[in-house]
Amino acid sequence: ALEEFLTHKNNDKDLAMIKQTGFGMKFHYVIQKEQLGLGHAILQAKELIGNEPFAILLGDDVYYSDIKPALKQIIDLFGQKKSSVLGTMEVPMDQTSKYGICKPKHIDDEGVMELEGVVEKPKINAPSRYAISGRYVLTPTIFKYLETQNQGAQGEIQLTDAILRMMSEEKVYAYNMIGKRYDTGSKIGYLEAIIDYTLRNEELKESFRNLLREKL
Repeated sequence: ALEEFLTHKNNDKDLAMIKQTGFGMKFHYVIQKEQLGLGHAILQAKELIGNEPFAILLGDDVYYSDIKPALKQIIDLFGQKKSSVLGTMEVPMDQTSKYGICKPKHIDDEGVMELEGVVEKPKINAPSRYAISGRYVLTPTIFKYLETQNQGAQGEIQLTDAILRMMSEEKVYAYNMIGKRYDTGSKIGYLEAIIDYTLRNEELKESFRNLLREKL
């Protein structure tokens, strides 16, 4: 429908961009009828995913990297390890209660962590400062544990709790993704992302700078 609209408007530039970026792929969605947490939401996609590894991207965590997209960094690591990988970032100890926190068993010279535990939003005694940050590549094994996962913190089915149980069966790794993270779940983080991405756009950056100067 979008391609038809752009064709009708003779908008060849945007039409070419859509075709180049692969928007011709098929999209599916499922409805989470009860708000029972991230783990429960992921479980709703079990039939669509089947017996394949899959990625999770949380929309309120946006990453920019000059090196390699954040998700691609952990996909590549998954390809090496053939085990689930969690994308992480370091946070101050006084902010660990806001995140799922990793407990590393071993950290290699490239910063890859083999985990022995994860804790959802620890109020005290966080096992590290490595916070899970909106990017996961998981094996389908996780569904077995999500299906039997009891409600945990905040009365929700926590993905981190299921990942912890899955560690009894297979290894789980984590990696601090390289790049700038934007917390678009906050108003300031959302605005910062818009400003930075606009200033990186060759077509818009000069006029946007002028607009900011006028406003400030």
